[in-house]
Parts: sequence; C-alpha cells; structure tokens
Amino acid sequence: MIRSMFLLPGLVALAACQSPLAPSPSGPIDLTPTCGADQLQGLIGQDAGIIAGLDIDAPLRVLHPGMAVTADYSPNRLNILVDENGLITRVWCV
Repeated sequence: MIRSMFLLPGLVALAACQSPLAPSPSGPIDLTPTCGADQLQGLIGQDAGIIAGLDIDAPLRVLHPGMAVTADYSPNRLNILVDENGLITRVWCV
C-alpha cells in the first residue's frame, strides 16, 4: 500500500511530460526512393575515387567497412557502399 502511494505521483508526473501526438498526414505517404540510385548502378565495380567527381543533387552518404551508420529512413538520400579494396559495391536510396 505504501509503495503504491510513492509510485502514483511519479506516474502522474511522467504522464504530464508526454507531448501530444502529431497530426497524421492526410492521404497516403509516398515511400518511393527518389535519390536517383537507379541511374547510378553503373558505378558498381568502379574505384570510389570517382565519387568526388559526381554531380549529385541528393544528400549523399558514402559508407566504408566498419563504419557506424544511422538506420533512419530518408528516401532522397543516396548511399554508396565501398568495400575494403576501395571499390563501389552497392548504390541505393535510404
């Protein structure tokens, strides 16, 4: 009984700290990748040095072995995976 007396104020305080839910968007959300990776598949197998000369409008993330990466979804972000030999092995959006 006494234990629950101490828990109740804490739970009330936590409930007060929650922010209201954001309004849901009207209509369907388009999750189609838009970074242009489909036109850059020819980069696979090439030396990663070629990346510096590319004119890319999308946000770009070049990933190397062992590199920490966020898992957030960003359909307009271009990702280029480079292997331990410095060759491009994958090009994709998110």
